[in-house]
Amino acid sequence: MPTLTSCITSQFSKRCAIALCAATLFAQPPDNRRPSDPEPDVRLPNGKSQKEEMLKTDYDENLRDLEKIRKLTEGVEADLRKNDRHVLSLKALKDLDEIEKIARRVRNRMRRY
Repeated sequence: MPTLTSCITSQFSKRCAIALCAATLFAQPPDNRRPSDPEPDVRLPNGKSQKEEMLKTDYDENLRDLEKIRKLTEGVEADLRKNDRHVLSLKALKDLDEIEKIARRVRNRMRRY
């Protein structure tokens, strides 16, 4: 007749074996690429690098967006100077929300690479 200790040990062993099998089955296959290996450079039909063209486009969009932020900031500053120190117009609040939205878009573009 098995003892209580042997029953507990055998159940624990079975559970460990099941957990190990499940972990093995659901494990993702290893990635054969090294982190230092660069991705292959894709060329556009005109012969230019796709990555370089995307970087150039993102740079131009960032400059346009930053110019919008500058204009909106100047408008908010002028509104603050014009009004009493405890009053802020709804237009200024909407402009501040727009500044946040544009800044988030620029930040996401810059983090992409």
